[in-house]
Amino acid sequence: MTKITQPQRLELIPPSAPFSEEQRAWLNGFFAGLMSMDDAGVVALSPAENAAIAGDGDDGAAPWHDQTLQLQERMTLAQGRPLQRRMMAAMAQQDCGQCGYDCHNYAQALFARKEQRLNLCAPGGKETARMLKTLAEELDAAPAVVDASLKARAPVSALDREPSVSHPTSAPGRSRDNPVEARFLSRRRLNKPASEKETWHIEFDLSCSGLDYAVGDSLGVLAQNDLGLVDQIIAMIGASPLAPVKGKSLREALRDDCALSPAPDRLFELISFLTGGETRAKARALAQGEDPDKDAADLDVLAALMKFPGVRPHAEAFVEALEPLQPRLYSISSSPKAALGCVSLTVDAVRYVIGKRKRYGVASTFLAERIDVGAPARVYVQASHGFSLPQDPDTPIIMIGPGTGVAPFRAFLQERAAIGARGRNWLFFGHQRSDCDFFYADELNAMKSSGLLTRLSLAWSRDGAEKFYVQDRMREVGRDLFAWIAEGAHIYVCGDAKRMAKDVERALVDIVAQYGARATAEAVAFVAELKKNGRYRQDVY
Repeated sequence: MTKITQPQRLELIPPSAPFSEEQRAWLNGFFAGLMSMDDAGVVALSPAENAAIAGDGDDGAAPWHDQTLQLQERMTLAQGRPLQRRMMAAMAQQDCGQCGYDCHNYAQALFARKEQRLNLCAPGGKETARMLKTLAEELDAAPAVVDASLKARAPVSALDREPSVSHPTSAPGRSRDNPVEARFLSRRRLNKPASEKETWHIEFDLSCSGLDYAVGDSLGVLAQNDLGLVDQIIAMIGASPLAPVKGKSLREALRDDCALSPAPDRLFELISFLTGGETRAKARALAQGEDPDKDAADLDVLAALMKFPGVRPHAEAFVEALEPLQPRLYSISSSPKAALGCVSLTVDAVRYVIGKRKRYGVASTFLAERIDVGAPARVYVQASHGFSLPQDPDTPIIMIGPGTGVAPFRAFLQERAAIGARGRNWLFFGHQRSDCDFFYADELNAMKSSGLLTRLSLAWSRDGAEKFYVQDRMREVGRDLFAWIAEGAHIYVCGDAKRMAKDVERALVDIVAQYGARATAEAVAFVAELKKNGRYRQDVY
C-alpha cells in the first residue's frame, strides 16, 4: 500500500473570516497541503501582471470553483482577484461545456473579447448573465492593454491550443454552433407506474450524422418549444403567427430560436417602454433585477405577459427582447463499442405547476413526448472535461450516481466489458423506491452476476421510515471504500450539484478522517489532492 504523507494541521483562516465552516476547513486544508509540498514556492506578481495573466488554471487557487456555492458566496471568495478571475467566479462552476467552453475558458474568452455573448451560462441563468454584464462594463472601462511577454507566461488555454485533428471545434456536430441531424430512434420509460418520477431511456441513430463519441461525453440537444405554449404567447401579444421575423414566421422563430423561460430583463425593458405609470415602474424594477411583487422567480415569458396584459409589441421587437434558446446537455449512457451507430441518454421529464399553470422542461418533454420516432433532431457531442475512464484498464473505479446520474456509469461499465478491462468496478446507485425506481436493474444485476460489477451498493430514500441516501450507504461501507481509495481507485460522481454532490463529498471527507486517521482539515486536503490528481471527478448539474 502506498504511504500517504499527512499534511500538518494548520488553522490559517481565522473564525472571524467571512467564510462558512466548510469553506474555512477547505481553505485551511488547501493551504496546509501547499505548505507540505516539497520544493513548493510562490512567485509574487505585480498588480499589472495579475491583471494581464488570464489565470493560473489551477482549481486549487479558485476556491469559488464549487458547484454547490451560491453566486454571492462565489463572488465573495473571488473578491479582490483580477477581473477575469471574478468573471470565472460568476459562472455556475459546472464546467458542463453547454456554453461551448469550460468556466475558466469562457471567462478568458470574455476578458480577451474573443466572445461577446454574456448569456451562454445556462446553469447560471439570469443571475450569472447580470453579474457578467456588470463585470463586462468594468472591462470596457479598463485599458485594453496586455503585455505580450506577460501573456506568454500564462498557460495555454483551450482557446489558444491547436484544435484536435480528429475533431476540430468547428467540425460538424462538435459544438453548439454547428450541430448535425440525428434520427430519433426510441424512448422507453424506466420507472414503473407507481413512481413519482418520469424517467426515460432515449436513443438516437448516429449512423448518418458522421458523429462518434467516447464514454464520459455528453450529447447536446437543440430542442423545440411546445407549440401550445408558443401559440398562447402569440395570442397574448396580439400578433399574427405568420408575421415575418428574421426570415421565418413568428411561430417558427418562437418554436425554434427563443427561450421562453425565464423572462429576460430585456423583455421587461420592452414592456416598460410600452406602458406607463405604476406599471412602467414595476416593469423597470424587474428589468433591474428587483422583485417588487415577490414573484420574479416564477415569471416565464407567458407569465410576464399575463402580469402586464394589453402589451402589444411589434413581433420583431418582441423576438429581439428574448434570449436565444439554449441547447441542453445530457450525459451519454452508452458505449460506442456496445451500441454501434447509436447513442443513448437517461432523461428525467420535468413537469411542475406554478399557480394554476402547468410548466414543462423544454428539452426533457421534447424527448419524452413531442419528437416523433424517426424524426430528425439537431444534436452535437460535447467532449468531457476529464470525466473519462482511467488510462490503465486495471485501475479500480468507484462510481456514485443516484437517479439519472447513473447514465455515464452505464456507459463506463459497457466500455469496460467491451475492452475486457480487469479493474474492479463499484457502483453506488440510489433513488426513491426499489420496486419502481431501479433503473437498468436487469442490466446491472447481470453485470453483478458476471463479475463485471464487483460491488453494487443501493440506497432507497422512500422505502423505510427514514430517508436513506447514497452518502449514507457510503458511510456504512466506509472502511471498504477507504481501502479501495488507498489501493488507487478513481472516484466518479454524477448527478445533482446543489445537494447530492455536496453531501457525497462531505461523506467522503468523513470516511477519510475516520478510516485514514486524519483530522477534518487533513481529510479535506486529502480529498482536494484526489481532485488535483484526477482521481476524483464530478459531472454534476
